[in-house]
Amino acid sequence: MIFNFTTITWIIIAILVIDFVLERVLHHLNAKNLSAEIPEALKGIYKEDEYAKQQAYSKTNDRFSIYTSSFNLLLILLMFVFGGFAVVNNIAESVFENPILVSLLFFGIIYVADTILGIPFDAYKTFVIEEKFGFNKSTKGIFVTDQIKSLVLTAIIGGLIISLIELIYNQTQSLFWILAWVVVAVFSIFLNMFYSSIIVPLFNKQTPLEEGELRDAIQKFATSVDFKLDNIYVMDSSKRSTKANAYFSGLGKKKRVVLYDTLINDLSTDEIVAVLAHEIGHYKHKHTLQMLVVSLLNTLVMLFLLGLFLGNDALANAFGVEKANFHINILAFGLLYTPISVIIGVLINKFSRHNEYQADAFAAEHGLGDNLIEGLKKLSVKSLSNLQPHPWYVSFYYSHPTLLQRINAINKIKK
Repeated sequence: MIFNFTTITWIIIAILVIDFVLERVLHHLNAKNLSAEIPEALKGIYKEDEYAKQQAYSKTNDRFSIYTSSFNLLLILLMFVFGGFAVVNNIAESVFENPILVSLLFFGIIYVADTILGIPFDAYKTFVIEEKFGFNKSTKGIFVTDQIKSLVLTAIIGGLIISLIELIYNQTQSLFWILAWVVVAVFSIFLNMFYSSIIVPLFNKQTPLEEGELRDAIQKFATSVDFKLDNIYVMDSSKRSTKANAYFSGLGKKKRVVLYDTLINDLSTDEIVAVLAHEIGHYKHKHTLQMLVVSLLNTLVMLFLLGLFLGNDALANAFGVEKANFHINILAFGLLYTPISVIIGVLINKFSRHNEYQADAFAAEHGLGDNLIEGLKKLSVKSLSNLQPHPWYVSFYYSHPTLLQRINAINKIKK
C-alpha cells in the first residue's frame, strides 16, 4: 500500500535529501582537492609510491561512501513510500500492550534490520577495501563476533535508556526533559569513567604496559609535569587493523592511558612519549570535562525540544500512525532535528580542533615538539591519511586539525 504523505512527511524527506546532497557536495569538493603529483607541502612526508597509494585509498573510500549513503537514503525513502514505519509499529503493538515493551520491540526490529542490511557494506569495507590497502587483520570469526557483541550491547544499554526515559515521560510529562537529562547525564559520566575498563574488554584485550624503557620514559615525563599516571595499558588492536592510535579515558582516579600495540610497533620511544604528552595535555586543560559538559548541555536542549513534540499527533501522522506514541514521535523528532544537529556538530568539531591545538602546544612547550611532529607524520602515512582535505570538509567532519596545520602550529611554538 502506498502511503499518503503529510506536510511534515515532505519536510522530513526534504531534510533527508538536503542532508544527502550536502554530504555529496562536501565529498566532491574533497575529492577535487586531490592532486596527481605530490604538493610541495607534502614532500618529505609522503614518498611517491606512498602518496599514489594514499590517493587511491581516498578515491576508493569516496566511491564507497556514495554507494552506502545512497543505499541508506533509498531505504528510508522506501520506508516512507510503503508505510514501513507504520507496519513495524503495528507489529509491535500486536505483540505487546505495555507501551515501553512496544517501543523496545519497535526499535529492536528497526535496529536489527538496519544491522543486517549494513553487514554486506561493513564486510566489503573490511575484507575488500581495508584488505586491498594492507590495513585489515580481522578474520571472519572476529567480524561476526563483533557484530553479535555490538548488537547485544546496544540492545542492553539502548533498551535500558529507552525504558527509563519512556517511563519518566509516562509518569511525569511536565518534568520529562529535566529528569530524562539526569538519566542521560549519569549514564554519560559513568561511561566516561568506566568505558575502557568495562566496554573495551568485550572486544579487545588490555594488558598493563610491561616494565622497561618505554614505561620508564612515560613515567618520567608524567612525573615532570606533576601528572599521576598509574594505569598505562596496551590494547591488542593489531588483531583487527594495522592502524595505530592512543587515547586517554576516565575521570579522576579512574583515568587511564591506552596505547594500541601497533603504535608501539610503529613509533620510537620518544615519539610515543610525545603522543602521550599530547594526551596529558588534554587532561591538564580539562578538555575531557569540557567536552562532557558541552555534550550534556546539547542533550539538555535537545530533550527540552523533544518534550514539546512527543505528544504531537501530526508527527505520528507523518509516519502513517494515527495517534502520537513515544517511539514514533522520537524517531520523527530525530529526523527533524537533523539540521540543528549538523550545525551543532560543526561547532563541536571546531571546539575539538581548538583543543587539539592546545594539547599539541602542551607537548611542544615541554620540548617534545619535534618528536610529536615525527610521530604524527608516521601515523598519518601509515594510515594513508589525506593531508590536504578541502577546508569545508574539515569544518564539517574533522575533530582534529590536518597534519600540516598541526605541524605549522607546533613549529610556531618552537620558534
